Amino acid sequence: MKQVIIVGGGASSLAAAIAARTKGLSVLVLERNNQLGKKLSMTGNGRCNYGNVDRSLVHFHSAQLPLFEEIWTAENQEKLFHFFDELGIIPKIKNGYYYPYSNQAFSITSAFELEAKDLGVVFEKDCLVRSITKDKEKFLLNTSKGIYQADSLILATGSKAYSKTGSDGNGYLLAEVLGHTIVPVLPSLVPLYGKEEKVYKFWSGVRCEAQVSLYEEGKLITTKQGELQLTSYGISGICVFDLSGLVAKGLIQKKKEEIRINFLPFLGSTKKEIGLHFLDERSKIWSHRTLEELLEVFLPYKLVLAFFQKIGFSKDQKWQELSLKKQKEFVSLLLAYPFEVVKTGDFEQAQVCSGGVSLLEINRQTMESLKVKNLYFAGEILDVDGDCGGYNLMFAFLSGLLAGER
Repeated sequence: MKQVIIVGGGASSLAAAIAARTKGLSVLVLERNNQLGKKLSMTGNGRCNYGNVDRSLVHFHSAQLPLFEEIWTAENQEKLFHFFDELGIIPKIKNGYYYPYSNQAFSITSAFELEAKDLGVVFEKDCLVRSITKDKEKFLLNTSKGIYQADSLILATGSKAYSKTGSDGNGYLLAEVLGHTIVPVLPSLVPLYGKEEKVYKFWSGVRCEAQVSLYEEGKLITTKQGELQLTSYGISGICVFDLSGLVAKGLIQKKKEEIRINFLPFLGSTKKEIGLHFLDERSKIWSHRTLEELLEVFLPYKLVLAFFQKIGFSKDQKWQELSLKKQKEFVSLLLAYPFEVVKTGDFEQAQVCSGGVSLLEINRQTMESLKVKNLYFAGEILDVDGDCGGYNLMFAFLSGLLAGER
């Protein structure tokens, strides 16, 4: 019986192990931690958002995105969710997000681990793979627990995100030694840091609905909307995370990355005339109120204080007393607050990474290396990352399935 060794014990590894064992292969999983699915159990704040109703390609990123389309087919998506059903996973769908019905990540890790054990998959924990060589048709793995030999090898080691879970980027080094190209690895799904700490200390702790637009070298790249989290160092929240991978790529190329924040998305426009009309009308109705009192009715008070700090207004000023120039300046802050990014969060803060093993060197139907026969890749080690909302786990599970089935 052919021996398959899978390096890594996360989401893609567990899917690959089940698929390979179902094909009748002998499967050994080498995991450096003392537990399986350590990172998987942390996702979605411990609830494990493992899928999404919206499966559009726009939610994925890669240096070779057109090649990813060959993986993310309707047929493969159907296969993936059929696989979840076969494992007995019952979904709870909220706002398009898939969670286990128990609302606990443990239900997902348990479903995968129990199925793998029922099938006879062997797990070796606390086992660090130090190096890999290929001797004719066999792979030789030098590990902290000795030498292992395999006919086929699946690298599912994860990325550099959340190093405390054991993801330190070791898989990239193993892939490079085996002859693969690594697209530069950068943190993704991270907060963004700005340079106006004096302003940020006023808004720190605020959560509000906002629209965030990424501008690179002054050119609009994309826009997201959702709950924005304002911090003492800058901005965070899902809508920001979804832009962070693009920001990281731009910053490494020394490009100017700016987020323009629309704090009044309910107006449906960022045109100054619309904002001016909105505040003009409110000041006519409540002409006795100060600008601070007009704003605090629909904006968080700490955010109002931050605006006043930024523009130098006093609390007792009234809207109608301001010059048209000052009114326009203030409306610009409300509709397009300029947040220049100086850096992104680091790998320890990152939920995933962008970059990894290039899709140019992978058979997109089987996940097999085009450079080394019987070598396969699955999950975050590949140059594919997704937005928040279950996209990264969907790819991890699917790529694992494909690698295990081959």
